[in-house]
Amino acid sequence: MTYIRYFYPALMLGCAFLGGWEGYVALTDASPLVLPAPSDVLRGLWIERGDIMQHALATLSVTGIGFGLSVAFAFAVSVMLHFSGWLRRGLMPLLVSSQTVPIVALAPLMVLWFGFGLVPKVLLVILVTFFPMVVSLMAGYASLPRSFRDQLVSMGASGWTVYRRATLPSARGPFFSGLRISATYAIVATIFAEYAGARKGLGIYILSAKNNFRADLVLSAVLVSACLTLALLAAIQGVERATGRRYRRVSDA
Repeated sequence: MTYIRYFYPALMLGCAFLGGWEGYVALTDASPLVLPAPSDVLRGLWIERGDIMQHALATLSVTGIGFGLSVAFAFAVSVMLHFSGWLRRGLMPLLVSSQTVPIVALAPLMVLWFGFGLVPKVLLVILVTFFPMVVSLMAGYASLPRSFRDQLVSMGASGWTVYRRATLPSARGPFFSGLRISATYAIVATIFAEYAGARKGLGIYILSAKNNFRADLVLSAVLVSACLTLALLAAIQGVERATGRRYRRVSDA
């Protein structure tokens, strides 16, 4: 019941939007080549469910690999930046600059440099998603009170011990916030990479449907990509809750 009350406003607004969309198409007799009704989108999704599912699984596998490597890379970079002020001052401007390059320009370059395989798509996902996690981790590290850190050092704790016992736990909340932000970009980055060059994936499916003037199938693939993003966010929330319960048990002990 709690979840129903929480999502009730969003469900009501979503139903109202879809109902208005369906009514507009019916009343104006809009061409399905330009604006298909929601019912046409769902019909196309059901008819093409097998093909769309294969492409969705290809997109999800690339996203999973790229996002997993991005988390590991972001964590490693954050540790290096935390322990080295010189490296932090040198690398942070470069990391910020890397986020100013449009993803539309990067995708074809990645394909040109690394071919049509898995590597360019994974690299693009990493490049797009790792920065919010690095920034969130660094902000979390800085949230540890200096007095608490000084007290641990005065008790003989090494820098690594302070990081492992105090600094890293203090960054748990900001890290998951950055993780959720990055997750919303992961599927989009994969689809852009598939646009530039791929044999399977929602990006190539959307491109094919657009070239065949099937707006209903384009929107069906968009709907599937949105569902994949929501599933990824739900998985992150589950991990956050599970680690939160484990962290509370360790703290109580």
